[in-house]
Amino acid sequence: MKFKLDENLPLQIAVDLRSGGYDIDTVPEEGLAGRLDMDVWDAAQREGRILITQDLDFSDIRKFQPGTHYGIVVIRLQAPSRQNLLTRVRDVFQVENVTEWTNCFVVVTERKIRVKKPGSARN
Repeated sequence: MKFKLDENLPLQIAVDLRSGGYDIDTVPEEGLAGRLDMDVWDAAQREGRILITQDLDFSDIRKFQPGTHYGIVVIRLQAPSRQNLLTRVRDVFQVENVTEWTNCFVVVTERKIRVKKPGSARN
């Protein structure tokens, strides 16, 4: 699976996920830090990568309908400290079948993971 880690998440997440066998690119490593959201989005789509971000600009499911992109994972923690983000992402990637997230819109909170698949009804 191929993912792109946005600049608003700790780079240690990329290190952890790579050690788990995931293909991870990061916005800073690609020289996209500070660029417009759509530049990051376009790069993720061009490369066939699921974008992992905290950026609320990517949280509108009407704009980013499942099936119209390679996938989005929006991390929404109430206390998004570096350690909380690392712990939550590690836990999610160890427990969840993230291979099913291609073309999906996923929201990860402290307690829940909501996965909207292509063609699924809205809540």
